[in-house]
Amino acid sequence: MRVLVFGTYQREYPRNAQVRSCLRGAGVEVAERHVDVWDGKREAWAAGAATVTRLGLAEVRLAGSRRQPADALLVGYPGHLDLAAARIAARGRPIVFDPLVSLYDTLVGDRGRFTATSLAGRALRRIDRAAFRAADIVVADTESHARFYAEQLGVDPARLRVCLVGAEDRLFHPAPTAEQPFSALFIGKLIPLHGLETILAAARLAPEIPVRIVGSGQLVSELADAPANVTHIPWIEYEQLPAAIRAAGCALGVFGTSEKAARVIPNKAYQALACGTALVTADTSAARELLTDGIDSVLVAAGEPEALASALREIAADPERRRRIAAAGRATYEARASEAVLGQTWRALFEDVVAT
Repeated sequence: MRVLVFGTYQREYPRNAQVRSCLRGAGVEVAERHVDVWDGKREAWAAGAATVTRLGLAEVRLAGSRRQPADALLVGYPGHLDLAAARIAARGRPIVFDPLVSLYDTLVGDRGRFTATSLAGRALRRIDRAAFRAADIVVADTESHARFYAEQLGVDPARLRVCLVGAEDRLFHPAPTAEQPFSALFIGKLIPLHGLETILAAARLAPEIPVRIVGSGQLVSELADAPANVTHIPWIEYEQLPAAIRAAGCALGVFGTSEKAARVIPNKAYQALACGTALVTADTSAARELLTDGIDSVLVAAGEPEALASALREIAADPERRRRIAAAGRATYEARASEAVLGQTWRALFEDVVAT
């Protein structure tokens, strides 16, 4: 089995890097036909004119690339505009699209950058539909997301598959860590989906709990009046994230109240589980696909700072419970989301699409 990973995907983005690693670990030969457009950019779709020009030139290069031996093509995030070139390059071979998100859902529904009826909003919906229609198989990261693709974007359920996000095992794993004072750690882009306002409000309600926020983005201005127990670090290099997660008393997931927030399990959640750090995140339909409250995680009502503050107080005061939840979280990760498990899922997916 040989898979050609094709397009302008961000090579270092966790989902893309982890899928390549999973496939190789499962014995699949992975080749790449990649044109760098987004690499090195923290926010791939915050594109200026220069990036748009580079993207256009990249699509011309990709469409004109010579045929490379492969059984199937894989287009990764953010490859929504790569599907036309992929269809030309495939020359009849199957294409698997791993979009991770709907552009319309992300930029209109979740972040509110455009209205649904604006020119940009209508264009994003058309881009989504064209990309999802051009692929033979569309991969969703949760069952909740798969239902959204079917109901809102018109994807035939027969062309949908689900493969959890997971984490890169080479980095995210348990390791001996010196005992540290308890702190709650949030890592990620400061966007509405993550529920930054809920985290800050919970920190005000529990001023004795140190909260570290790592990241930057759309809502960074909300940190201007953060309470004294909140520390903000604009960025940590990816390779340094595992040590930061292991040193935390607990890791925070997402707490936003948007429909999209209820459909995803973010990278940070899998990374915490993989590192053996207790995870506190919103109780959503997607979270329930993987996690069990009080067993391998602490699930709280989305958008409710009182619930989050109470959960943080409880887990900070009970180290034994914290260790038990962390260990069970790691066990869940090994059973459901490790590279060994997901590698077999990805391999079976490609074997099936090639056979048909």
